[in-house]
Amino acid sequence: MNIQKQKKVIMEKSYRKKKLRVCVATCNRADYSKLAPIMFGIKADPENFDLEVVVLGSHLIDDYGNTYRMIEQDDFDIHTKLHTIVRGEDESAMVESVGLALVKLPDVLNRLRPDVMIVHGDRFDALALATSAALMNIRILHVEGGEVSGTIDDSIRHAITKLAHYHVCCTRSAEQHLIAMCEDNDRILLAGCPSYDKLLSAMNKEDYMSVLKNWLGEGVNAGDYIVALQHPVTTNIKHSIKMFELTLDALISFNKKILILFPNIDAGSKEMVRVMRKKGIEHHPNFRAVKHVPFEQFIQMVAHAGCMIGNSSCGVREAGAFGTPVINLGTRQTGRETGENVLHVRDADTQNKIFHALELQFGKRYPCSKIYGDGNAVPRILKFLKSIDLDEPMQKKFRFPPVKECFSQDIDYVLETQSALAVDLGGTNLRVAIISMKGEILKKYSQSNPNTYEERIDLILKMCVEAATEAVRFNCRILGVGISTGGRVNPHEGVVLHSTKLIQEWNSVDLRTPISDALHLPVWVDNDGNCAALAEKKFGHGKGVENFVTVITGTGIGGGIIHHNELIHGSTFCAAELGHIMVSLDGPECLCGSRGCIEAYASGMALQREAKKLHDEDMLLVEGMLVKNEEPVSAVHLIQAAKLGNSKADNILRAAGAALAVGIVNILHTVNPSLVILSGVLAPHYENIVKHVVSQRALTSAQGANVVTSELEEPALLGAASMVLDYTTRRLY
Repeated sequence: MNIQKQKKVIMEKSYRKKKLRVCVATCNRADYSKLAPIMFGIKADPENFDLEVVVLGSHLIDDYGNTYRMIEQDDFDIHTKLHTIVRGEDESAMVESVGLALVKLPDVLNRLRPDVMIVHGDRFDALALATSAALMNIRILHVEGGEVSGTIDDSIRHAITKLAHYHVCCTRSAEQHLIAMCEDNDRILLAGCPSYDKLLSAMNKEDYMSVLKNWLGEGVNAGDYIVALQHPVTTNIKHSIKMFELTLDALISFNKKILILFPNIDAGSKEMVRVMRKKGIEHHPNFRAVKHVPFEQFIQMVAHAGCMIGNSSCGVREAGAFGTPVINLGTRQTGRETGENVLHVRDADTQNKIFHALELQFGKRYPCSKIYGDGNAVPRILKFLKSIDLDEPMQKKFRFPPVKECFSQDIDYVLETQSALAVDLGGTNLRVAIISMKGEILKKYSQSNPNTYEERIDLILKMCVEAATEAVRFNCRILGVGISTGGRVNPHEGVVLHSTKLIQEWNSVDLRTPISDALHLPVWVDNDGNCAALAEKKFGHGKGVENFVTVITGTGIGGGIIHHNELIHGSTFCAAELGHIMVSLDGPECLCGSRGCIEAYASGMALQREAKKLHDEDMLLVEGMLVKNEEPVSAVHLIQAAKLGNSKADNILRAAGAALAVGIVNILHTVNPSLVILSGVLAPHYENIVKHVVSQRALTSAQGANVVTSELEEPALLGAASMVLDYTTRRLY
């Protein structure tokens, strides 16, 4: 029994070597014109090949001529007809058609079990074929890969190239493109275009007048008519429809007999057909509008035309073999190699421009071009097919160009902690910290903030250099520098536009350039309020929350707004100036020059002002409190007095908290966040009163917002670090 099995295996192997099971799948009239010569060649060699034909796509649609019939007329047995087109002729329909083909093809390929699948070109149907075959471990031979043109076709063509195991290309440039795409040179055949095997003999046929008469009627002579074939450009449908409308207007004005073919099934074709019908093209005496012309007759029409116009690849490929003048409109064939017979009108934006091109080209004759083939492609392709070794591994091998040798990394480098240098420019202190990806502050440096620009920049650089040097000791790799500063900041340019009065000489300051140049690191800069919001988003209560607001309560009042997971900067970078929301028309004066701002009521400076007033009136201190003569009165003393029972101090704190709360109610009604985070030294003292006022004053629909106090100790530094650390994953800045 074992011997019989072995004999059977040997016989099967010898049969495989003798006959190659080839499946040719054709999707439309255009690819059949290229595949038909190969199919005839395979069919004519039954000793070496078994041919199976699969038909799908627009071949099976009546609106596009039911072109599967011409395959039957060519005496090919169609093994399977797959209805894969979802009608709609828009982008969604193209995607759905690919999906439908992917659903139906596995069953067909399981039944056929071909050794090789031949796929042509750059159509979306072909992408479905190549994807199915590749996933089912069927070898793919791709015809016409490596070429360059416009629209989505380029991407599809190159995607099929990466799936295909063997490549048949038409030009030397296409061959070089395939090699540049890392395809194996041993599996690339420069054969020429298969359709050239037929069309190069078309000029010599004597029955062309009967073909002209059949399609254009009596009295039309060679060279006295135009062939028009224009398809939608899927990456700019609106423009291609407008261009088609201008083309039709120009052709009507040119007043010659015209054979016009309906566009292909790409997105936008339905709109183009509507344009044809709107202009009455199907009933116009000069036009003959057709869905399909058999390839042999079509090349006769092209060969003897006075001109061909449109954006079909036929114009830049096949027409050159006859020297037929061609007007190539738009960008659909940009990048194709062309002969001197092609006049490009890439900006076909006026009727006059197209009409002038017709005047220039119509009736000319050019030397015949053989860029795309010499008429011997099919014998080369058949020989190439016979050379395929089915015992070779299926896995493709790519020929990557030499790259710089990669040296192995030391374990200390592999274990480095990715970190950021964070800088916080406050009104009093200048701080720098080394912060890890997890938000751990590994080292912090602090010095008094100098009063002049030059001193401040010098100190920032000195502290950053010191921190970067010491980062090595912590085994940290510094990814960049993040800077938090008061004032209005353009984060895209890294420029402080103007600052608060607390930081002198700090207007129109480019922070990014000098620091980046000195440290050779990328630098990000943003307002301290925005940085606090970013800190909460990455490390605090805002983590995973889509919409929230952070309110900083410190020396001043600031904040940041996160909306749909993005930080809001505003058109002039002054969004989230929450401290300057007015809560009273005639309230205390604010540092901004206005009155009644939240900051004038609830900031540390405002509380300090009120504390001094009470102290001057001997109404601040209560039993258990002591202020030394040289000690400045501050907000801390006001809070302490309130806690010890000073009713006046308590009333001031309540009024400040209420002002802040009213401002937050306005924020809830404006941006509708789900979370409000109170940050800064005063936040714990304001939380309860803010919650109370929100419950009393906010709209019912906004009362669900949660109000919490931040748990982050260093929001400004952590936010500055987050700008750097997020860059490694989000590329936001």
